[in-house]
Amino acid sequence: MGEWVGETIGPDVWETCRDLIPAGSVFAFLAEHRGELFPAQMFADMYPSANGRPSMPPQILATAITLQALHGLSDFETVQELRCDLRWKAACGLGLHDMAFDPSLLAYFRRRLARSARPNRVFDAVREVVKATGVLKGKHRRALDSTVLDDAVATQDTVTQIIAAVRAVIREVRGADAVAAAQCTAHDYTDPGKPRIAWNDQQARAELVDALVTDALRLLGHLPEQPLGEKAANAVGILALAAGQDVEPAEDSDGRDGRWRITRGTAPNRTVSTVDPEARHVHKTRSHRQDGFKAHLAIEPETGLYTALALRPGAGPEHHEAAVGLDLLAEETKPVDVFGDTAYSTGDARQSLHGAGHRLFLKPAPLRPAVPGGFTLDDFAIDTTAAVVTCPAKHTVGLSDPGGQHHQRKASFGNLCTGCPLRARCTKARAGRILTIRPHHDLHAAARHQAATDAGWQADYRRWRPPAERAVAWLVHHGNRRLRYRGTLRNDAWLHTRAAALNLRRLIDLGLTRIDGAWDLAPATT
Repeated sequence: MGEWVGETIGPDVWETCRDLIPAGSVFAFLAEHRGELFPAQMFADMYPSANGRPSMPPQILATAITLQALHGLSDFETVQELRCDLRWKAACGLGLHDMAFDPSLLAYFRRRLARSARPNRVFDAVREVVKATGVLKGKHRRALDSTVLDDAVATQDTVTQIIAAVRAVIREVRGADAVAAAQCTAHDYTDPGKPRIAWNDQQARAELVDALVTDALRLLGHLPEQPLGEKAANAVGILALAAGQDVEPAEDSDGRDGRWRITRGTAPNRTVSTVDPEARHVHKTRSHRQDGFKAHLAIEPETGLYTALALRPGAGPEHHEAAVGLDLLAEETKPVDVFGDTAYSTGDARQSLHGAGHRLFLKPAPLRPAVPGGFTLDDFAIDTTAAVVTCPAKHTVGLSDPGGQHHQRKASFGNLCTGCPLRARCTKARAGRILTIRPHHDLHAAARHQAATDAGWQADYRRWRPPAERAVAWLVHHGNRRLRYRGTLRNDAWLHTRAAALNLRRLIDLGLTRIDGAWDLAPATT
């Protein structure tokens, strides 16, 4: 990569208009320290050619996308700010008369960044500044949280998905157009819209779904045998998914006669759009559903700095908060106090974090009694080592061996419940109370006891868990709950850039400066 010699078009804005740039702002900081934060060699691997240099230096583009993520702007809006706002010109090192560049250059730079060996290098650069200042030295707390980010595409129903997927196969796969013309009769697939039917007629809707699924299966079954490129393979895979995820054999069908209907309920891990196949239905609570992705974050609650982030699809056990939370803490070199809500309080997560030496301030999930106001699991004396359980009435039974998919153990009281004076508070089941004991029961029981009785634990949780909510609010401010890009990788890159910009702003508020070539925090003067 060639070097940029620093020429500007027109007077240097930072040199001539410094008094107009707000002191202590991100703009003023980048104008003065842009070169140290984003040195040219930081991007050398992205431009391996030794001949010439990029049309726009990557240091300027990195500064631009950092400010873009901070203010929640589109590519077009970002370029307009670079052309018209003195603060942006000063921060990026542009001259007064510089018209910046075409907005597509930002997309090109982000694509290069995403495909590089270090796609999150902007976040990493700011994290190195955090380390250099020592602002986190001695701060041993980490708060975990997650939030749902809305996807950038429209959610599609089954009919729209199948039609869009068929059209994509016709467009991307060689010879698919001829197969579709011969085999697909349910719809004119040159028309991207929905078929014209009586949509208030249930029978007409059912017949349309059946015909569209049949078209999709015929098209897949008659495609010519040939090597498929990436786009073609993706199109075929999405069509197979769209044709199968929302349908089941018709009511009187044995599944082999090719008759289909919309399935009852929602398929697990359902794809909501063929435009962004990685977006999912996300349930943050039982009653509230969104479509998109989940942003997972770890913060240092005293300073509010983001220490680790990840953007994942919103469904699937591998993307659950407890599983991702372990990844967020994987780079911690010393044991920390981990704060989180009930989503992080799974048995596997507790065992892993205990094994790593962390102290846990994870809110245990509440127990639900079998009878309203009655006995819960903690009212029974459960000895998992001796494999016995004693109920509140002092009846003792054995505990079964682990079994089933989740390796659960059971204790059945059966006839012992007959005539028991405490039965009304224990169970309504005719066969008597049956307890289900899950793996890691002892860890959960100890956590519930500590959360209920340890005043110090309760005080720490109330003090250090809420800052995670504030960090989420910062993250989604300025309309940033709705994502601008498609796919996990692009949006994960945006999330890290957004966090880098917020961390930089926070460091500047804490007095970030550069003294004798080293980053430092200058205490505020009064």
